[in-house]
Amino acid sequence: MMKTYVVGGAVRDSLLGLPVQDRDYVVTGATPEYMLALGFKPVGKDFPVFLHPTTHDEYALARTERKTAAGYKGFVFHTDPDVTLEQDLIRRDLTINAIARDEEGQLFDPYHGVDDLHKGVFRHVSDAFAEDPVRILRLARFAARFSVAPHAFTVAPETMNLMKAMVAAGEVDALVAERVWQEIARGLMEQMPSRMFEVLRECGALARLMPELNALWGVPQPPQHHPEIDTGVHCMMVIDYAAAQHFSLPIRFAALMHDLGKGTTAPELWPRHHGHEERGVELVQNLCTRLRVPSDCRDLAIMTARDHGNVGRSREMRAATLQNLLERNDAFRKPQRFLDMLSAAQCDCFGRANLPHIEFPQVAFLRSVLHAAASVNAGDIARAHAAQPHHIPEAIRVARIDAIRALLPG
Repeated sequence: MMKTYVVGGAVRDSLLGLPVQDRDYVVTGATPEYMLALGFKPVGKDFPVFLHPTTHDEYALARTERKTAAGYKGFVFHTDPDVTLEQDLIRRDLTINAIARDEEGQLFDPYHGVDDLHKGVFRHVSDAFAEDPVRILRLARFAARFSVAPHAFTVAPETMNLMKAMVAAGEVDALVAERVWQEIARGLMEQMPSRMFEVLRECGALARLMPELNALWGVPQPPQHHPEIDTGVHCMMVIDYAAAQHFSLPIRFAALMHDLGKGTTAPELWPRHHGHEERGVELVQNLCTRLRVPSDCRDLAIMTARDHGNVGRSREMRAATLQNLLERNDAFRKPQRFLDMLSAAQCDCFGRANLPHIEFPQVAFLRSVLHAAASVNAGDIARAHAAQPHHIPEAIRVARIDAIRALLPG
């Protein structure tokens, strides 16, 4: 007899009193042929998943899985009308995601997920968790989402130990770059992204996936900043500030990447980090290439790593140096990207501990610098130098420097 259950996040979020975005269903007692006869549309490649003919919600046949190879693709799936709901749920990642509700509203909770919801605990359902390394990333992402009271979750000790064992066994190394970036990007957009990286660091996965970022813990901040914390902790404050401002993914990623160069400062030079901006550019480029980070996130992160210090020093710069800063970052062709870099630099400033009265007027200052320089009428200058066109670029540059100089005191 066919039965349908709502499962996973929809049940979890409704029990937490949170909005339900999507509903996924598990179907027992049915075959692919029966689903097709009811008008469902097949979409699953690895196992039978169907779209409802009117709501277009996903309905998956109850299934069991068998691990056949390393990584998250090494599975063989088995569906059959005799597969029970309990057999399907035991293969899921966390107990809080292994709760089902039938069409009459009755809960089915064979693995005590409701209890873990009340306790605020991420706990794996079974040892099957260890067969899919993506689950480490998913759990870390959930930690970033469920991080603030009354929905502040912690990782069960036995689950953290299992994740550590998975990392030691090399399971994380089998993850493909696109999937890693997908989960990292989603976690960055949660309300407290720092929790994702803290979980990944605790289990050892961060050192495997983003060693450049992992290297920042234990590296002291310069004395003029906040020497009581290290650079890794500072970066976590920065990214949480970016999230609190509801900044875009490129800005959040740039804020996360801004200090990578400090991880390569020789310990004998601490707490100074001279040249870390230049070193950071190469590290950001390497990380983005390895994880196949989209170009909008990559380009803004490189700009921020290179020039966030110059943004901080901008009010001490001469007009020609400010013009160079604009040109180097292609601010006239892509002004919004330049303004996004200012937002990332702002995160660096405000993401600090015990500095409640700090100000960052550089953002408003550089906005006015860009506006003044961009207001120069390049067309008029080009017409004035029509007889000597090779002089046009320098004439435009000089005019922009003059416009910037008019803003500077003295």
